[in-house]
Amino acid sequence: MNGYCGNCGTALPPSARFCSGCGAAVYSAQPFGFPPFQPRLQRPVFGRQFAGVCAAVSRTYGWDVGMVRILTVVGAIFFCPIVEIVYIAGWVGIPEEPLGEFPPVPPPQQV
Repeated sequence: MNGYCGNCGTALPPSARFCSGCGAAVYSAQPFGFPPFQPRLQRPVFGRQFAGVCAAVSRTYGWDVGMVRILTVVGAIFFCPIVEIVYIAGWVGIPEEPLGEFPPVPPPQQV
């Protein structure tokens, strides 16, 4: 079953995570037995450069992590103490992602 992008209406395969036409994040229906995915603001263990604050924000809101990092550096240059204080507060306040957290296994289908 194919899906469609909510922004531009491009037809997408079921495994698509991003639209090939406009690049928007695509959210599909969860398989039977899995709870709906709720993005949580957690600093990832893998894929972070310094403390994981930019990666946590980008994963939670579905933004590109590179763009979040670039905006953070540009903001740190132009708004000197404010962005650094917010980044350190995020480093202290955002919990780290627990290792080995996986969604529950769905029950077997009965025929």
